[in-house]
Amino acid sequence: MDILPSEEEQMLKNVAREFLEAEVSTALVREMELDGLGYPPALWKQMADLGWLGMSIPEQFGGQGLPITYLGLILEEAGRVMAPVPLHSTMVAALTLAAIGTDQQKQDILPAVSDGSMVLTWAVQERDARLIPDAIELDAKADGDGWILNGTKMFVDNFVVAERCLIAARTSPKSGSSQGISLFIVDPNGNGVNQTALVTLAKDKQSRVDFKDHRIERTALVGELDEGWPLVEAMLDRGTALLCCQMVGAARKDAEMAIEYAKNRVAFGRPIGSFQSVQHMLADMLLHVDGGEMLTFEALWKMDEGLPASVEVSQAKAFCNEKCESVVRTSQVIHGGIGFMMEFDLHLWFRRVTSWSLRLGTTYDHRARIASALLDVPGQVRLGMPLPMGV
Repeated sequence: MDILPSEEEQMLKNVAREFLEAEVSTALVREMELDGLGYPPALWKQMADLGWLGMSIPEQFGGQGLPITYLGLILEEAGRVMAPVPLHSTMVAALTLAAIGTDQQKQDILPAVSDGSMVLTWAVQERDARLIPDAIELDAKADGDGWILNGTKMFVDNFVVAERCLIAARTSPKSGSSQGISLFIVDPNGNGVNQTALVTLAKDKQSRVDFKDHRIERTALVGELDEGWPLVEAMLDRGTALLCCQMVGAARKDAEMAIEYAKNRVAFGRPIGSFQSVQHMLADMLLHVDGGEMLTFEALWKMDEGLPASVEVSQAKAFCNEKCESVVRTSQVIHGGIGFMMEFDLHLWFRRVTSWSLRLGTTYDHRARIASALLDVPGQVRLGMPLPMGV
């Protein structure tokens, strides 16, 4: 296994960094925090024209069919500049449909994703925010040749701009080996669907979504009825690994800013970077970022190879939750009081990394998952099988 970037991957990474650093300024990030859409459509279209939105989508549906590690590199660079685009939510839903959707579902949605004309999202969490089957109460009641949805989803990314949303709903009570969960494609603009904006630390677009007698047709079902939980687990793992890419990218940029500041900030007649205690902090920051990157791309590589990757995903997220958060906190310390001023850009990275560390499973959730796999606890999760995660 070689998780270091190949020459082609490094070229892609370099091109992505050059483009994003030219197009995404902190002024744009601040502007989009206040914008109703939360992203600039022109930038989204440029990313589509570069082929990034179809990077890992099959070629027959307008994509390039490249490994998910390539997409991970794009997410890493997007995280580095905090690109205000619905890339993560769209790619997680699109890759799920590419893996398990019907031919018609793929044809209706994936080409539009690839050319930038359709934004996607997904919704699993509810009032009980744990990522487990028992927490899903959104009711999908059979009605003729379709279903009627009633219930609430929480913390849904970019729902306000999405044209399709993948949702997990309860279609029957839990029984035997079936969790009674099904996966559906929903139109966010349909009748009986209402969203309420949530205030987040990252100031991005998250919503509470209420369904009231919203009808969906038979063609909205993704996968088999009542057998959707394994599909949801795979989607969550994929989304978690790609979120780690964003965390690593943002943390690395934050570390670089701290290093540059330490070289130029003078105290007691010398740069603060010459003090050993500061040097140790800076060294730890780079070790933390490199470690998170290695674990993240190990998980993505295993996904590309079709190997069980759940433990590797949890290793990456548990590590990034702690270490990327440590990086941005240490950067604040090195910058001193200026780092906490809203007029100073450093807090933009701090807020995003901190917010991302709380999404798709806490450190303790993922540690428990790893421990269960290592110990092979009777009656619990075995190696390669996901343990339920909370937020």
